[in-house]
Amino acid sequence: MAKKDKKKGKLKQKLTDKYRLVVLNEDTFEERFSLKLSRLNVFVLSGVFSILLIALTTVLIAFTPIKEYIPGYSSSQLKAAAINLTFEADSLKQKLAVLENYTKALKPVLTGEITSEEIDSITIRAQQIDINESELDATKEDSLFREKVDKETKFAILNNAKSNVKIVFFAPLTGNISQDFDANSKHFAVDIVAKTGSPIKAAADGTVIFSGWSAETGYVIILKHNKDFISVYKHNGNLLKQQGDFVKSGEVIASVGSTGELTTGPHLHFELWKGGYAINPTNFIDFK
Repeated sequence: MAKKDKKKGKLKQKLTDKYRLVVLNEDTFEERFSLKLSRLNVFVLSGVFSILLIALTTVLIAFTPIKEYIPGYSSSQLKAAAINLTFEADSLKQKLAVLENYTKALKPVLTGEITSEEIDSITIRAQQIDINESELDATKEDSLFREKVDKETKFAILNNAKSNVKIVFFAPLTGNISQDFDANSKHFAVDIVAKTGSPIKAAADGTVIFSGWSAETGYVIILKHNKDFISVYKHNGNLLKQQGDFVKSGEVIASVGSTGELTTGPHLHFELWKGGYAINPTNFIDFK
């Protein structure tokens, strides 16, 4: 036990022994400055400096565009280009289907399966068909059926009004609008001010086509709706849905935050697009 106490005492003395670091002028041996140090102080300062360096490096990578240069992280421009290419590929697929149907209809004529003489003969036979006008007169059963249909379709205007409604949008967030939609200044959105952490809801039923981070607009989530509508939610604090998720109208998808370089405080930057063109959300949604 005495030996162990002596070893501990020597170790403690080595750690706490004071040393003086002196910087001298080589020619005149004049003392410039000096520092009192101990082994323990050197170890503590080295540890604190290492922790600060690691924390600073982590912050730079997590909250600045530097992380885009690290292998495994994709840039925001690359993600935006991928989304645009997805939309273009979808439209090209539809155009290709129309072209294939048109070509399929012309194929019998182009390959000679149906000759021009056969087409002319079909037209002539159609013109030579005799129509017995007496057969066109409505019978008693037809008249009764027509009266029944007329009664059922008497108020068809109301039914058509309901069927013509394409899509209904709900406010993703209620609050004061700090900046309106202005195409001249290229602000294709409305900014709604709210408290940090307030829930942001889906404006309509749709599918999440993007959910991630961008350096300028922070956490962003984009939904694709029916009738070629797209809604965009920027500067969020947290994202609660992932790409590919289907969300219902009014379902919470994110929370209000102030992320990204272009933010001016806690708010929601909400955009609404139709067929590739930005539209004023206030024409469809009442945010108050």
